[in-house]
Amino acid sequence: MKANLLFKRIFGGLFFLVFITVCYSAGYWIVQLLPINMPDYVEYIVTIIISFMIMSIIPFLMHFFGHSKRRNIYFEIIEALRKIANGDFNVYLDFKMDQRNEMTEIITHFNHMAKQLKQMEEMRQEFISNVSHEIQSPLTSIVGFAQAIQFNNLSIEERNHYLNIIETESRRLSKLSDNLLKLTSLESEHHPFEKKSYRLDQQLRTIILASEPNWTEKELELDVSLDKVLICADEDLMSQVWTNLIHNSIKFTSEKGTLSIHLQQIDHYAVISISDTGIGISEKDQIHIFERFYKADEARVRSKSGSGLGLSIVKRIIEMHEGTISVSSELGKGTTFIIQIPI
Repeated sequence: MKANLLFKRIFGGLFFLVFITVCYSAGYWIVQLLPINMPDYVEYIVTIIISFMIMSIIPFLMHFFGHSKRRNIYFEIIEALRKIANGDFNVYLDFKMDQRNEMTEIITHFNHMAKQLKQMEEMRQEFISNVSHEIQSPLTSIVGFAQAIQFNNLSIEERNHYLNIIETESRRLSKLSDNLLKLTSLESEHHPFEKKSYRLDQQLRTIILASEPNWTEKELELDVSLDKVLICADEDLMSQVWTNLIHNSIKFTSEKGTLSIHLQQIDHYAVISISDTGIGISEKDQIHIFERFYKADEARVRSKSGSGLGLSIVKRIIEMHEGTISVSSELGKGTTFIIQIPI
């Protein structure tokens, strides 16, 4: 630190001497070019005066042009801020500066802020578009079948069929609304989050038994292996995770398939594996399955009742517990979800 300070002082002193020498030389040559014969003493005095004038003018010009440039930068930053305030995030400040200083730091952070705001706006618009699409579909069905019921020439069977569809679509809307509220709450900092110690194997066993009507209807073969594991987590939130994953595996597995649920403790983690022999997920879809409203094409064909929010909720809950979730799948051969939760 002292060496740097000494170097700066030596460099500053040398620069000052060179600056004085250059200014005096300039004054000397200007006097020599004057078409006036002057005594040596007068010539010396005039040379010094001109040199001092040059020494004063150069810093003034440097300050003037530097200040003018900086003032232009301020104006452009203010204009960019005005655009952002009006909702236009397509702004980028690009000033060519020779060295890095406080102003370049401000510009760098400003461009980063504008980029993040633009991404958030794009996500907001996409979210609104997805919500509108998901709501519009069941509403269209409800309106269409409600109008169809008004015709008197319908049979009892047809009328009951249309009423069942209206009920199904209404439940779908209700579930979509519930999931949206749930996901919004989970992503806020005010969602109730109460950890307590409980047996994870017992929780999984309870959810598997509660899903019995679903897997017995399809005559699925269950392969269940649950080690005794005690974890500290929010029991209600974790219940949503296992219910969602197990129901998805049952939903997308054909009749007489296999559903495997394994739990074991590895070091300080509870490792849960939920596998099925269902339709599988393509590689390109595996990257996006935890995104909001994302539904793989195969899943759309298989079931139109989903909202595409279930796995987003699952991932968020696991992240709240500082855990991880991964998926491996192959089309036509099934899917496996691996969840790791710190004990």
